[in-house]
This record gives sequence, structure tokens and C-alpha cells, in this order.
Amino acid sequence: MSHTSHTVLELDATAVLGLTEGINFKKSPAGKCFMIYKDKNTLRACRNQCKHQGGKFIKDIEDIDGRTVHCTNHNWKLNVATMQYVNPPDSFLQEELKVVKSEDGGLKLVELVPPEPWTVDSRPAQELQPGEVTLTYITHACMELKAGDKRMMFDPWLTGPAFARGWWLLHEPPSDAMDRLRQADLVYISHTHSDHLSYPSLKLLAQQRPDIPIYVGDTSRPVFWYLGRSGVNLTNISVVPFGVWYNHQKHKYLLDCTRPNNGCLPHGVDVMMSDFAGGASGFPMTFHKGKYTESWKRHFISRERKELLRYTANLVATLQPKVYCPFAGYFTEAHPSDRYIKNINTKNNPADLNEKIKNLCPHITTWTPLPGSVLDLALALTNQDDRDCITQPPSGTKILKDSWDFDLYVDELNAAISSKIFEHKSWIQFYYNWAGFKNYNLVIRVTETDDDFQPRDDGYDYLVDFLDLSFPSVRPQRERFYVEIQNRIGVMRHVVVNGLLWDDLYIGFNNRISREPDIYHHK
Repeated sequence: MSHTSHTVLELDATAVLGLTEGINFKKSPAGKCFMIYKDKNTLRACRNQCKHQGGKFIKDIEDIDGRTVHCTNHNWKLNVATMQYVNPPDSFLQEELKVVKSEDGGLKLVELVPPEPWTVDSRPAQELQPGEVTLTYITHACMELKAGDKRMMFDPWLTGPAFARGWWLLHEPPSDAMDRLRQADLVYISHTHSDHLSYPSLKLLAQQRPDIPIYVGDTSRPVFWYLGRSGVNLTNISVVPFGVWYNHQKHKYLLDCTRPNNGCLPHGVDVMMSDFAGGASGFPMTFHKGKYTESWKRHFISRERKELLRYTANLVATLQPKVYCPFAGYFTEAHPSDRYIKNINTKNNPADLNEKIKNLCPHITTWTPLPGSVLDLALALTNQDDRDCITQPPSGTKILKDSWDFDLYVDELNAAISSKIFEHKSWIQFYYNWAGFKNYNLVIRVTETDDDFQPRDDGYDYLVDFLDLSFPSVRPQRERFYVEIQNRIGVMRHVVVNGLLWDDLYIGFNNRISREPDIYHHK
């Protein structure tokens, strides 16, 4: 499919003559914000929207040549003269708008609109009967979709932790959740993060049904890249492209998956589900020193939560789904050693988000799911009363978890501490050479710690210089980025032994970080 284009801002001749040298901030009648950079007779333009999380840019007080703006959310910086982000360094380009000048001296800013893959080979809408298509909430991001006589489960995190030992399920899955998973006609897993790709859950599944059909998207990193080392025996995994129909048992079940498509999303869908909670990153809870005081963190988290609520509510109002459900945010930092994180990392309440959406769009059906609650799509599309289309779990159903079997999973992680490879310091050079990250002016100091982030006498404390992938004994004095990382020894060594991503350390809140200067390192 080809791109289309549309005009997002028009300026008459007087407004064009009023453009000053350097950065000009403009707003359309619809309230959309733009930036126009003027250098003599040359004009460049873009939306005033940061690529990170959509924050607004303002002039940067440290900019002396009138070219740089910074985002009010996370201090990302953009050189509008080049459309290159300077913080994070060596990272992104901003998407430009085409500047079209008219004969009368005015101009238009024209934006290319991405193609809409969901419109290709579109299927006619079918009238549904009550009970024909239902969604049952299991826990976190796991739902059971029943269409006719076929059932699909997606992102089944039903047991154990995610991100090493940092995330635990907030909701108690229905007592028959694992049976539902074993009996499903197919399972869809969206991506590699362990709150969606849960190896503890898949291990139980594989013991009874290793040949269950599992579908994953054709992503740049294979979803099951770790399967061979996981000890999970699954034998029927299919990789399918995004943006096309895929028939599972032809004429019986359809699975249509499209990527976010650079923010161009379909309008008027029957059901929209999205995350809502916030707090899914290590930033800023795991950061310390410098500005990262307790009051700064609490203020930042409060602001971020409000911004996420506002953004999500407005997105739902723009896309106008018939039903909206907040999901994929029902986790908690339950382990006693993470009490500090749990207390400071407060999350949004899904009921608050749905109330906000109802105030904006009373006609949209909102669903705040509880384990075992069921949405009947036919009733949702024909009846505006939310209560008629949603069946709540039976009275007395356990909603929140109160035990997590910590020892079983934490002991499994800590078993890596005594691995023989750590008897020899040469593992450090071997590991980082294996990882292969280099040619970047960054030095890190890694310290292995106990659960309270105190250095262990039997732990390693070392430096890595990624400019030439060397391991100096003292901190280099040249001008460079410097990051200190304190890692819980059990998680660090588990990650090393199994060749895992450092997401387990960072997103799992299993480290503490300080950096000089305080700049996000994109690479």
C-alpha cells in the first residue's frame, strides 16, 4: 500500500513574512502544535511532538544558536535545524513535514499518512448472536477469546514472576485458567517481555500439550529466541506477518494482527484494549544520586501517571472504539525486598481511566476486568448498558493474590550464583566480548550486591570501557559517559549464565543506577 498525504497547517503570506530566523512555534485551528525552522530562505517543519512519549518541546535554555528544543517530559533534545535528536545522542531523526509554498506567498505543511493495512482484503461485518464472540479476562494481559466453537488465548502469564523476580501477578487467575490454556485451539504471544512470554507458564503447558498451536508475529527479534535454553518443549510455533489475515483451520477462525503503524490506528473498532498503569520501567525508581531524591521521584511518577491517563483517554476518544478495556497493567512488586519500589511506584487505577473516558464519550462501553469476567460482544454492540454485556465473576471469587511462592522462583535464580564460571574473573571479558556491544564512548562500573544493594564480599566489582571493549582497573579520565550499576548478584549471574537481556535487571527493578552526565543512552 502507498502513503497518502494531507495538509496539517496553512499559513497566509502575512504569517509567512512574520516567521523569524530560527525556531517558530505554531498551532493549527484544531489545536495541533508544530515547529518551523527558518534559515534565510530555507524552511523545515515538523510536529511539536517528541518521539519518546509524545511530549511537547520548548526552547532549550542551554541552546545558544537557536536550533535546539527540549521535551518537557523527559528532557529529550531535538536540533530542529537538522531534525536530529541530540539527546539521546546518535539516535533518532524527527519525521519532517513537507513545506509547500503557494504563489500568493503562503505555505502549507503536508504530512504523509502511513498506509492502513487493516483496510486490505477487509471482510464484511457479520451480525453476531449473543454468546457467539466473548472475551474472558484471565489476568494481566491474558485474555481468552471465543469465536464460534474456537477458543484462543493470548499472552498467558499465569504463574511465577516476570522480569526475573521483579514483577508478580496482582490478580489471582481463575482456578481453571491452566485448563483453559491447555484446551485452547491456539495461543498468541505478542512479544518477548516475560509478562507476555512467560516461560514458567509455558513450561506447565508443554508438559501436557507440547504440540498446541502457538502463533507469534514476525518481529525483528524472534519471540522464542530463548526457547532452546528455556527447557520448554513446544513443537508447533508459527511465525505470521503483521497486517494480513491468517486462517487457522480455514473457515473456522480468523486472526488479524496489525502493528501500531507509526501511530496511524484504525477508527471505530469493536474492542480496543491497551495498557494503562504506568510504572513498567526502571526509570526513575531504580535511579539514585543527583536529582533523584525521594520527592523528585514521587513528583515525576505522579505527573507521568496523570499524563498517561490523559493521553490514553484522548486516544480512545479519537479512535472511537465501541468497547474499551484497560489491561496489561495488573502486576505488583510483591517480594518483600522490593517494598521500597512498591511504595513509590504507584500505578493508575483502571476504574479512574474508564471514568475519564465515560466523561469524554458516554456512548463507549468501558470494561474494568476482574479475573473470570466475560464480555459478550454481540450484547455490547447492540446495548449501551455496560451491565448487560459484562458478566462479573461469581460472588466470593478471589480477585487479588496474597501468596506468590517466592522461594521456588528466587532459589532457581540464585542457583546461578554458584556456577563454576564465576570462580574465574575471566568470565567478565568473555561475557562482554560475547555480547559484542562496543564503539560507544561509555564506561560502566558494575557491582554485584545483595538484595539491599550492598556490595557482597564474594561479588565482582569491575569496569567496562565500551569504546574499545577493554576492562580498565581504574576509571578512565577522558571525557565520556559514565554509569554505575549495582546489580543483585542472583539476577545478574542468572542473566549471564543464560545469555538473557538486561531487561530482567532494569525493568525488574533488580539494580540501582547513577549516571554522569544524566543522559539517556539510546544505544
